[in-house]
Parts: sequence; structure tokens; C-alpha cells
Amino acid sequence: MTDHGTPRSRAGVLAPEHRATSIGLFLIITLVGFESLAVATVMPRVSRDLDGIRLYGWVFSAFLLAQLLGIVIAGRLADRYGPERPFILGLVLFCAGLLIGGLTPSMPILVLGRAVQGFGAGVIPAVLYVVIGRAYPSTLRPRMFALMSSAWVLPSLIGPPIAALITAAFGWRWVFLALVPVVVVAGGLAAPSMRRLRPVPRDPDAEPPASTRDAGRVALGAGLLLGGLTATHWYALVALVAAGVAVGVGAFRRLTPAGTLRARPGPPAAVLARGMLTFAFFGVDAFVTFAVQEVRGGGVALGGLALAAGGVCWTTASWIQQHYIHRVGAARLVRIGFAVMGLAIALFSVALIPAVPIATFVLAWAVAGFGIGLAYAPIAFVVLGAAEPGREGHASASIQMTDVLGCAIGIGVGGALVGWGERVGWAPGSALHIGASIDLAVACAGVAIASRLRPTATDLPTTAPSPAA
Repeated sequence: MTDHGTPRSRAGVLAPEHRATSIGLFLIITLVGFESLAVATVMPRVSRDLDGIRLYGWVFSAFLLAQLLGIVIAGRLADRYGPERPFILGLVLFCAGLLIGGLTPSMPILVLGRAVQGFGAGVIPAVLYVVIGRAYPSTLRPRMFALMSSAWVLPSLIGPPIAALITAAFGWRWVFLALVPVVVVAGGLAAPSMRRLRPVPRDPDAEPPASTRDAGRVALGAGLLLGGLTATHWYALVALVAAGVAVGVGAFRRLTPAGTLRARPGPPAAVLARGMLTFAFFGVDAFVTFAVQEVRGGGVALGGLALAAGGVCWTTASWIQQHYIHRVGAARLVRIGFAVMGLAIALFSVALIPAVPIATFVLAWAVAGFGIGLAYAPIAFVVLGAAEPGREGHASASIQMTDVLGCAIGIGVGGALVGWGERVGWAPGSALHIGASIDLAVACAGVAIASRLRPTATDLPTTAPSPAA
């Protein structure tokens, strides 16, 4: 039996024919994970030093909105030219953003640098999904997704404490600057393994790839929406939110499978579920260290420990799902993942209460990581399993765009609430309680949406592959 013309294989992801590709991708995701967790760990300190608490959410959202545009462009370029060219472009921009972040004189410039970095970072997951879709048979894809999640283990364990040590010894700027040479070296190791993955010939009459213009409209629409949420006057809020919806919704529909916003069964529901999953998780995740340090008066190390626990449990659950996805199907794993994550968000809200032990944050985010780890990869498995040959880049872009859009809006809503609270004199915990309630509602809705993930042929119960890598 074949999968997109590739024979099914019982070999693992570290078999000779896959070893170079697997190791190269693993290294890059490790560095991206380290950067993500390190920046999240030190952001409360950065916002204090640059006097930019009102732009706290924008540091993350600008990165993500630019990442959204990079994802769609990378998917298009990877389908047309192969993955190597967009991968190198992404690394260059990612490093440029790190340099701007490390040298920034103010919070607005930091937001700009994060946008440049985000555009480059958007290329990396899009290319990764294309490579997995083309270079690995369907029996190995769940294991490869698990390996990519495993790339977050080391950053989860050492990223936050190293970021705290670097900040204490040299200043938070070196959290950005020290990564530049390491990214260059890792990119040099990963790029050669992509050269053998040539573009797949396509029917010239086939549906064209995702439009860059539409991707720009989605990013602009999301930016207007988030700008409206942070506006100081109600009429500006209404006008900007309405403009964001008008600009972005039509473009979003063209870039995603038909029926995505209606959760039509199959890949459309899977794409929507991915956005809901990241909205709920990252809408809280971006504020875990803020909650520990600014609400409960804890230290950088404890906030980093909570993030580390989430990362390790995400990876653990990802390996668990790859053993069971062929037996129980993607829909059940996604449903359980949403439910577990909802429980974690409720625990986070409890941890905000002064009488509750502050270590509850660590427990809450460990549970959250386990929940998203169960649901994250199965959603991609459903969408890629339904992709036509040569259209893996388009399918990848749809998943990743919705993924990033969910992150950006979830974090943006939380940041807007923190900004409102700061203007009107709320205690920081009040804003986070409201944000967590919204995220909990989205997680509960995700449980219902998960039932509409119709299985593909490769998602039907079958014998699971050998656990040996």
C-alpha cells in the first residue's frame, strides 16, 4: 500500500533514509522552542525596564501576526520551489528579528523586531509540515510529530532557568542576542537535507495556492481587531473591530477549507479546532509568568518552572497520542485534549487566588501541556491525511495560519484585558480571571467541535507502528 506514492515503511524516523532530515528538523525546532520559552520567561522584566506594560500582549501578537503571513508565503514557495529556499529565508529574518530585539531602545521597537522575527519564524513550521508530508509515509507521521514535540523537552527544561540566569548575569537583551550564532549553525545543518525534496508537478488547471494578498488581509484584519480591543475609547473599539472583521473574514474563508467557520465535518472542522486549541492554551500561557511575578509576587524561576512543566507534559502527551491515534482515532484524542486543557485553565484561575499555594501554577500548566499535547498533532494528521499530492504546502498553510491566528487573538484578548485593567486601576489578577474565563469557554466549545473531525483512511484503527525510533 502506498501513501502519496511513497511505500509504507516499518522503519523509524531515525532509519538511514530519514535520519538527516529528522535530526535537522529536530535541531531547528529545539532552538525555536528555546527562544519562545526564554522570551516568555523574561517578558515581565522587559516590560518593566521599557515601561511598556500596555504593549505586553503586542510583543507576542505582533510576532504571531507576522508569522501568519510567513506561513502562507512559505507554503506557497515550498509547493513551487521545494522547501530549501523558504527555509533559508526564514532563518535570515528570524536572526534579524533577534538582533532588533536585543538592541531595542523601546517597547515599540521591540514589537517591530518581534514582527520581523515572527515573519521568519512563520516559515519554519510551514516548511516542517511540507517535509513531513512528502518525506515520511503516513505510518511514520504521528511519530515524527511526536519527535518534533520532543524537541521542546530540552528548551522546556533548561530554557526558562537559562533565560533567568542570563538576565541576572548579563541582562535580558542577551536572551535575544546569544541565540543568533546558534541558529545560524543549526540552519546550516538542516538545510542540506531538504535539497532532495523537489517540487511536485501540479496540474496547471488545479486550484491555485493560498493567496499572499489574502494572508495579508487576514493579518491586517486580526491587527485591526486587536487594535480595537486595546483602544481607549468605545467608538474606536467598535470601528476597529468591525473593520477587522470586514477585512479579515472573507480572506480567511478563501485560505482555509470550505466550511471551516461552520465546522463542517472533516478537515474544515479540524482546521477550526486547531485555532480554538491555540486560542485557549496560549491565551493563558503568555501570562503564566506575568501571573506568577506580578499577581502572586513569585520569582522568575517559579514562572519558568511552570512553563517548563507545560512543555514537558506537552511532549509526553504527544508521544502517548502517537501510540493510540491509529487505535482510537483523532477525534477522541482531540476531545480528551480539550477537556483536560479546560480543567487546567480552571486550575490557573484558582492559582490566582492569594490563599492558594503559588505552586498550583506549576500543576495547572503541567495539566494544560498534557491536554494540548494530546490534541495538537492529531489535528494535523487529519488535515495532511486528506491533502492531495503536491498540495501538502497548501494544507500545511491552512493549519498553521489558523494555529497562529488562534494564538495571536487569544494572547491579544488577554493583553487587552491587562491594558484595560491597568488604565482603570484593576488588580492584575482581575484581568487574568476574566481572560481565563473566556479561554475556558473556548476549550469547552472545542470539546463539541472535536466530534466533527471525520477520520481519513489513514486515521482508521490499525496496528500501531513499533515504538522504537
